[in-house]
Amino acid sequence: MDKKRYSDKIRVRSCGILIEEGRILLIKLHSPVTDKLIWIPPGGRVDFGESLSEALEREFKEETGLNITVKDLLYVSEVIKNRIHAIEFYHSVERTGGNLCIGRDPEVDDRDQIIKDLKFFTMEELNDINVVPSYVKKDLWKRTDLI
Repeated sequence: MDKKRYSDKIRVRSCGILIEEGRILLIKLHSPVTDKLIWIPPGGRVDFGESLSEALEREFKEETGLNITVKDLLYVSEVIKNRIHAIEFYHSVERTGGNLCIGRDPEVDDRDQIIKDLKFFTMEELNDINVVPSYVKKDLWKRTDLI
């Protein structure tokens, strides 16, 4: 993995929390922050001139094959570790179409793709996997309006 594309700059990321039938959609990827496999909500880089909603709709489609509508802002996180600095905005989202499939990052060639899998998880199943951010494992499930 080419960590240089993620390091030594501030990155703004827009991420989506999709919960259907009490299960949350997460993507398994090779983290440029920890250099380990993690499960994380779909999302990614906000381009210059792009709103958080526009970026999230684009990233969700690229990573999961799904079309979404962006709803409420739920959580903001800041990551500063190993020369990586990211500010992440997590929104609730609703599926509007598309077909669920493992996507890819169009800016990276096939051999360097970091997305490995995607799956819906119940709250209980999250205890057995490495989930980032911790908000997804704990505080998110206190939001009865989402479940």
